[in-house]
This record gives sequence, structure tokens and C-alpha cells, in this order.
Amino acid sequence: MVRTVFTVAAAGVGLLALYEARDVLMLIYISALVGMGFSPLVRLLEHPARGEARSAVRRVFAILAVYVLIVGVLVLIGFMVVPPLTDQAEMLWQRAPEYFNRFQAFLIEYRLSTRSVTLEEAVQTAPAGTGQRAVGTVLIALWSVVGGVFGLVTVVILSFYLLIEAESIFAFVMRFVPDTKRTSVAAAAREAVMKVSAWLRAQLVLAGVMGVFAAVGLALFGVPYFYVVALIAAVGETIPIVGPIVAGVTAVLIALTLSAKLAFWVGVYFLVLHQLEANILVPKIMERRVGVSPVAVLIALLVGGALWGLVGAILAIPTAAILSVVLDEFGPR
Repeated sequence: MVRTVFTVAAAGVGLLALYEARDVLMLIYISALVGMGFSPLVRLLEHPARGEARSAVRRVFAILAVYVLIVGVLVLIGFMVVPPLTDQAEMLWQRAPEYFNRFQAFLIEYRLSTRSVTLEEAVQTAPAGTGQRAVGTVLIALWSVVGGVFGLVTVVILSFYLLIEAESIFAFVMRFVPDTKRTSVAAAAREAVMKVSAWLRAQLVLAGVMGVFAAVGLALFGVPYFYVVALIAAVGETIPIVGPIVAGVTAVLIALTLSAKLAFWVGVYFLVLHQLEANILVPKIMERRVGVSPVAVLIALLVGGALWGLVGAILAIPTAAILSVVLDEFGPR
């Protein structure tokens, strides 16, 4: 009786501790997925010559080469995107009163408003406390950004060390696996790493496809800085739901500097593009590359988003791939 009570209590305390540390565990899981995704590339770069043993120094330099390549690509994208976006933002800010007056004229024309007001009058007639709430919202947003930067740095550092210590960590875990199951566990681990790496490559393929379609469409529409929006669409493709919306809103805002009609058609184009991407392109590419069926992809995205929001949606497909490996290897025949 005493042993049972203590066992149940210890299990309850353990589950409570895991629940309280859920954010940290999520960072560890994300770092592990990043490490698994880049592991094949690291092994390719550190591939020793015939008859030569693996070197820890060679592995560290291979990991550093991968990280330097990623940072270089991000910096290049930043230099290509930020200056044109700044110019467009300044232009939009300067023409904001003109757009505000056009909007009011539209409301008056269709009898949705009786008179026009200036921006100063709109600010003065704002409800009391709006400024304080706006300041609070900005502070919350800034705190979220700081937390996101901290989490990103943590993932980068932790994934780096996980890549370095991957073999020793796997050997330590295998000590707790029965001898009869070690072959199956090792095969499942290799398959899971390959699927996560395939998911990462599939994300790059999707980003390239969406970037090309965005660039071609906006170029045909005559939208300025279309290559900037294409880069945003390509990068945003790695973020389910939110990324394509940000790209579409950016394209509409840039088109709005030319005409409202152009902004409308650009919005329709990105809406259609997003629907094709979400319902056809993503399921089919993930099925071909990762081996997860379109039904499983859509269900994983829905469940992941419901459980953990945006982060859950991003991690849904690789998690589904890992679960499929576990079921294939250890599930009932």
C-alpha cells in the first residue's frame, strides 16, 4: 500500500514538473528536430576518407560550416528585403492621409458616413484609455519579441551541441534498450532522422515554389519590388498559416501605393495561391518527400495548431513523420 501510494505520488509530481517545464521541453524538442534535419548534411560534410576514423574536430567544423551557410543566406536575404521595404513603408506613411481621405469619400458615397474628419479629429475623438491600452499592447509585443529571440538563440546553441554529441547521446539511450530491441530501435532512429531531414528539404522546395509563383504573378501585375515580396513569400512558407498571410498583406500594401484596384486583384491572387498551397501543394509534396499522406498532413496541422498554436502547426508534420516511423516499426502487424 505504501509503495503504491508513493509510486502514484511520484508519478503525479513528475507529470506536474513536466507540465510546468513544457516551454523548456518544447525548446529541447525543436532543437532536436533541427539537429535531426541537418544531421545528414553534417555527416556528408564530415565524411572521412576510406579507412579513416571519424574525427570530432572534423564534425565540429562540418557543423560550423552548415551554420555559417545558414547565417550567410539569412544576412543576404535581409540586405535584399529591408531597404526596399523601408522605402515602401516611408512612401505609404507619407500617402496615408490621402488614402484616409479616399476611404472616407467611399463611406460618404455609399452613405455609410455623414461627414469627413481629419486624422487629428479621429485621434481626439478616440475613446479614453486607448493610448494606455496601445502602449500596453506595444510592451507586450516587445516582450514577446524578446522571448522569441531568446528562444531562437537557445535553439541554435542547443542544436549545435546536440549535433556534436549525437552519437554519444544515442549510445547512452541505447543502454536502456533491451538487446532484442536494439536493432529495431536503431533502424527506427535512422528512419526518423531521414524523414525529418526530408521534411526540411521539402520546406525548402515549397519555399522556392511559392517564391517563384509570387514573383511571376506580381511581375505580371506590375507591382514594384516584386522580388522583395517573393522573398517574403518564400520565407513565410516555412510558417504555416501566418507566413502566407504576411506575404499577401505585404503585397497588397505595396500594390495599394499604386491603386486600390491593383491591390484588390493582388489580394485575390494571393488568396488563390494560398488555397492551392495549403490544400494541394503542401499535402502532395509532403507525401512524396516525407512519406506522410495528405490526410495525415492536414490532420497534423489542425491538431498541432489547436494544441500549441503557431509552433504546433510548424512542428506538426515532422512530428507526424516520427510517429509514423514508430508505428511502422513497433505497432501491431
